[in-house]
Amino acid sequence: MLEILMAGGWAMVPILICSAVALAIVLERCWTLRRRSVLPPGLGEEVREWARTGQLNPAHLEVLTNGSPLGELLASALTVRNQPRDIIKERIEDTGRHVIHRMERYLNTLGTIALIGPLLGLFGTVIGLIRMFMEVMAGGIGDPAKMAGGIGEALICTASGLTVAIPAYVLHRYFRSRVAGYCVEMEKQATALLDDLTLTPAAVAPRARRAAAPTAPRAG
Repeated sequence: MLEILMAGGWAMVPILICSAVALAIVLERCWTLRRRSVLPPGLGEEVREWARTGQLNPAHLEVLTNGSPLGELLASALTVRNQPRDIIKERIEDTGRHVIHRMERYLNTLGTIALIGPLLGLFGTVIGLIRMFMEVMAGGIGDPAKMAGGIGEALICTASGLTVAIPAYVLHRYFRSRVAGYCVEMEKQATALLDDLTLTPAAVAPRARRAAAPTAPRAG
């Protein structure tokens, strides 16, 4: 394998760098985007129970914020739980954008590697063909080994570029899909908590009393 890579010439260097970066990103995202670390089982129900029973304090919220992306989203709603529904919803949306941005970290880089992989392979192909023609110009076509070296370099670079680009593209799409699925689940949990905070009898009763209070007549 090492001999094949070396036969690809110096154009293999950027392809190998891209492959190392892509592998590091894939391993890091596989670890970070585990379902248990993003959506801990039972966390949504536990947080809603905290809200119903009033078991909320700064320590709870700090642990919740630092525990997982879902916990950070729910904690953002709990910090403004005494505000109107619109304000709580706006805070959830603002926090959600930051959470999604962190979950998509490095995915743009992975997509870029998937895009430039074939281009780097094509670049190596062109370099190999140029080398072959230069050797033919210098020594004629009497020695087939000179032509074979340039053709082999071109084919190795092309194959290497595609070998890096295809898995990078597939995994980029896979991680994007996983993040999108997590976003749907977090939205459901955040909506359930929002309903508990704003539509429970304890929250609705004061608003109903204010709406039913008689309005003082205006001075004529």
